[in-house]
Amino acid sequence: MKYVVLIYNNPTAWQHPMFLQSGPLSEQERAERTSEFQTLLKELTETGELVDSAALGDPAHSIALRMREGVLAATDGPFADVKEHLAGYFVLDCATPERALELARRFPDVRAGGVELRPVLDPSELRM
Repeated sequence: MKYVVLIYNNPTAWQHPMFLQSGPLSEQERAERTSEFQTLLKELTETGELVDSAALGDPAHSIALRMREGVLAATDGPFADVKEHLAGYFVLDCATPERALELARRFPDVRAGGVELRPVLDPSELRM
């Protein structure tokens, strides 16, 4: 089954990798987080569980589109008064939900921002 790992972080220091941008880190902490992430990516690649991933641009450069009562409105970002914004995603193909959770917990962003794990629905499961 496929899962998406959504990475959230504070946009005040928008620069990837986001897990290195949250607060002051010692050189040792930076090296440890980078090593953890590289180890995780290597494992995901070797096991074939990594399907896709992307880092997202600064939310200040995004545009939100909404249609209300037949009128389309486009609003420059950021759009919400929140501390964390979506910074990137990883799509994983895991044999079990437990494996997906095990992998999601290992993203360094879990300590600095937030990580959300969500199953990806098969198109056949969608009601039309």
